[in-house]
Amino acid sequence: MKRTEIAGVAGAAAIAAGVVVGIMQWDSLFGSNQTASAAGEAALAELRIPADDARLAAQGAPLYEEACASCHGSDLEGAPDWKQPLADGSYPAPPHDETGHTWHHPDGFLFAYTKLGGQPFMPDGRKSGMPGFAERYSDQQILAILAYIKSTWPEDAVAQQARITERASGG
Repeated sequence: MKRTEIAGVAGAAAIAAGVVVGIMQWDSLFGSNQTASAAGEAALAELRIPADDARLAAQGAPLYEEACASCHGSDLEGAPDWKQPLADGSYPAPPHDETGHTWHHPDGFLFAYTKLGGQPFMPDGRKSGMPGFAERYSDQQILAILAYIKSTWPEDAVAQQARITERASGG
């Protein structure tokens, strides 16, 4: 993917993330807005994060170490007992390698979850310990972190995650 394509994807993702935040705020105050919700979901569904862009992954590696490794591990191994809830109801950080479930989610979801934090996406009052990074990192930096994570996955996980992303876009 060329730099201009990445910038375009980043711009679309930023707009979509803003739409999603606005939808969440609107819903919490005034009820559902199906038209805006559908537009935000559609924009995020179109997001593609390359797993094979070595330059983008190289930009993301130090950012991952800086922002993510303290919880998710320097080797993307996750916290011990990551499937067991903590006392507050949240869960420890899962692995981002092929043993975790990161690759089970489409690119748009991974981007929004990283940018906005996990809590907006939690069902039924469950808690998430995942902070949002919108204030700390640009959309391009978030894309680079996710490209780095994806670059570490085996080919079969990359292929499966690409199919999940494609299905999320309606393809």
